[in-house]
Amino acid sequence: MGLQTITEWALSAAMSKLYFTYSAMNAGKSALLLQAAYNYREQGMDVMLWTSGHHGPAPDAHIGQIESRIGLQADAHLYRVQTDIYSAVEAYVAETKLHSIFVDEAQFLTKAQVWQLARVADHFDVPVLCYGLRTDFQGELIEGSATLLAIADDLREARTICFCG
Repeated sequence: MGLQTITEWALSAAMSKLYFTYSAMNAGKSALLLQAAYNYREQGMDVMLWTSGHHGPAPDAHIGQIESRIGLQADAHLYRVQTDIYSAVEAYVAETKLHSIFVDEAQFLTKAQVWQLARVADHFDVPVLCYGLRTDFQGELIEGSATLLAIADDLREARTICFCG
C-alpha cells in the first residue's frame, strides 16, 4: 500500500458519527453536553446546540436554553416536531465551518429528525452528540430514543444513582 492509499483509508475511517448518551433523570446529561461544547469552543471550534421546544419557550421562539441543574447554561436552537434539522444545519454550514452538533432532550426528536441527524454526520462529516432519556417513567421507549438506540453509531450510558422506582 502506498502512503496516499493509507492516508485516504485513514481519512475515510475518521467519518463522523451519531452518538447517543442516555440515562435516567438527574444524571447530569445536560451538564455533560455543556461541558463538551465548552471544550470544543475553548479549542476555537464552532458548535451548534439544539434543544427541544416541546416544553418551553413560545411556539414562535427559535432560541432556547440548555440548562443543567448545577447552573450551567447556553443558548440553543429549538427543534419542534415540524423542524427540519438537516436543512437548518445545511444553511448554517454554508456560512461557517461547523465542528460538532449537540442535541439535548433527544428523546423528543422525531424518527425523521434522528435520521436527519444521521445524514448530517455522514454528509457534512460533523459529529452529532445526542443526550436524552432512554425510556419514560413507565419504562417505555420514547420515539427519539428508540430511533437513536436503533441507528446511532455509538451508544453511551451516563450512570447515576437513581431511586426512581
